[in-house]
Amino acid sequence: MINIKVIESIDGIQSHRTFGGWTMLGGLTRLLLVSGAFVLSIVFASVGATYVFAGDSLTSKNYVPRLGDFMNTMQMRHIKLWFSGRAANWPLAEYELEQMLENFQDIAFLYSGIPVADMVSLMQPAKEIKSAIAAKNVSDFSKAFGNMTAACNGCHREIGRAYIVIQVPTASPFSNQVFPSK
Repeated sequence: MINIKVIESIDGIQSHRTFGGWTMLGGLTRLLLVSGAFVLSIVFASVGATYVFAGDSLTSKNYVPRLGDFMNTMQMRHIKLWFSGRAANWPLAEYELEQMLENFQDIAFLYSGIPVADMVSLMQPAKEIKSAIAAKNVSDFSKAFGNMTAACNGCHREIGRAYIVIQVPTASPFSNQVFPSK
C-alpha cells in the first residue's frame, strides 16, 4: 500500500492527513467503520454469507461512508464546538474546530461533487473562530460561530438541500461530557 502524508496549514490550523490509510478518516469515523464491520460480520456469519473487509486501504472497492454520515459527525462537532466555546473551554473548542476542519478535508477528498466554493466559504468563519479561541473571547466566538452556522446553511442551499437547516444549539445532547474546563 502507498501512503501519502500531507501536512497542510490553513491560516495556522495544521492538519496531518495520510491518504491511503486509516488515518485519513477522523477518529469517530474509524470507530464507526470498525464497529459496523464487526456488526456486519456477525449478521453475515449468522446467515452463512461471505464478505470482504476492506482492511487498511481506501479504494473505490471499499466502503466509504455516505455524505450524510459525515454530516452527522459534523453536526455533533458543531454542537460540541458551541458548548465548549460558550463555556470558555478553549482547548476543547480548538480541538473540536480542528476535527471539523479535518472532516471537511475528508469530505472534499471523498466527494468530488461538492463545489469547492462551498467548502471555501467555511474558511473565513473558521478563521474567525480560531481568532476568538486564541483571544479567549466568548463574544467574538459566538459571533463567528453564528457566521459558520450561516455558511453551513448556505452550502446546503447551494447543493439543493435547503431543507437541512442548522442552528446555534440550544441544548446539549451530550449529558456525559463536561464542557466547562475544570
